[in-house]
Amino acid sequence: MNLLTAVNTTDFSQETWWISLIKAVIILVLLIVGVIMQLWVERRGLGRIQTRPGPNVRGPFGLLQAVADAGKLVFKEDFWLKGADKFLYVLSPLLVAFTAFAVLAIIPMGPNVTIGGISTPLQLFDSPVATLVVLAISSVGVYGIVLGGWSAGSPYPLLGSVRSTAQVISYELAMGTSLVSVFIMAGSMSTSKIVEAQQDPTWLLGLLPAFIVYVIAAFGETNRLPFDLTECEGELVAGHQTEYSGMKFAWFYLAEYLNIMNVSAVAVTMFLGGWKAPWPWDFMNPLTGSPWWGVLWFGIKVWAMFAFFVWVRGTLVRFRYDQFMDLGWKVLIPVGFVWMIAVAWIKALPLFFNFSSTQVLIAVAVVCVVLLVIVLLIPVKKPRPVDNGPFDPMRDGFPVPPLPGQTLPDSPRAGRIKVAASAPVEAAISDGKDEK
Repeated sequence: MNLLTAVNTTDFSQETWWISLIKAVIILVLLIVGVIMQLWVERRGLGRIQTRPGPNVRGPFGLLQAVADAGKLVFKEDFWLKGADKFLYVLSPLLVAFTAFAVLAIIPMGPNVTIGGISTPLQLFDSPVATLVVLAISSVGVYGIVLGGWSAGSPYPLLGSVRSTAQVISYELAMGTSLVSVFIMAGSMSTSKIVEAQQDPTWLLGLLPAFIVYVIAAFGETNRLPFDLTECEGELVAGHQTEYSGMKFAWFYLAEYLNIMNVSAVAVTMFLGGWKAPWPWDFMNPLTGSPWWGVLWFGIKVWAMFAFFVWVRGTLVRFRYDQFMDLGWKVLIPVGFVWMIAVAWIKALPLFFNFSSTQVLIAVAVVCVVLLVIVLLIPVKKPRPVDNGPFDPMRDGFPVPPLPGQTLPDSPRAGRIKVAASAPVEAAISDGKDEK
């Protein structure tokens, strides 16, 4: 079959309401249990990276630590702010959590299987525009963060929600351009058809730049290090979550890890073959003929993506906000648009010339590797020091950090301390002279 041909083998014709209900309940259970396991894996992984044991007291290997944390949040005092908008103050965490739970319903976890004599796909819902539905749901989830910061009536949550708005607008555009490349390659926006279009490893080879853009944008979408500028502790205490406690805070916390699972599942579906066995395992192992193996392969790929999130969190430091916005607008969005146009040409060239799409993909991939090597070999020029006169740390009435080449002036408090420390010595010297 041609690499670029999407054939839909997912059949919902025998779907019944009780099967849909069972699948919905299973998805909810998988998400909740998955968050508990994510917390354990992340803490143990960060502990290994940072040379510390991590949670290892509550239960074997610390497996019950996440359960203890959940119990603490359930029974913790749930305070209410007097100046908050009560309705939006409660609605915002629920909105964030609801949208996070809804995304996985559109992701295929396997092909058609037989349950109770009825053939049904391992997917709750599909549509010709299913991927656009995923993007729409994730966009609605941002409203919960924005409303949470605004309704609290406090400056730090408001600043965190404003940052979140700019962050999502910037990185959702980059994510959209990378997904458009997938639509062009598959010829469909249906998640099941996109999985069926991925027939060999040249799929990821041709979409590798789009995949890299998607992964970086996913970190920005989920507010994870090095892009957790919405709730960075050093500047905004906890950002939009500052004025929340108890279960209202727990919904925000739960949604963060659900969104990591969601963006990982979308990455697996769009770029990594979905529920299909990875190449060359798909034809080497005869057991892959069972449709239930798709769930296993899907889970392995999603957890591999989550392990990458943990590794990045334990390795990189937080970006400055100007660096973060520059990366989104000056790098990711242009690269996404350029590669989207390149994929359109890859799709169209075989219609006019006598070669296959696979040959075009391999040729383009070779060119990209050569360009990458050339870029890596170019020496990086150190930025010239900026010297625009004396540095004013309170320019325009707001505290600003120094640019390269500028230094902070001495603190007035340090000057007063220095004067106060030297005053007794000068007084003693003057008294000695008077005695003489």
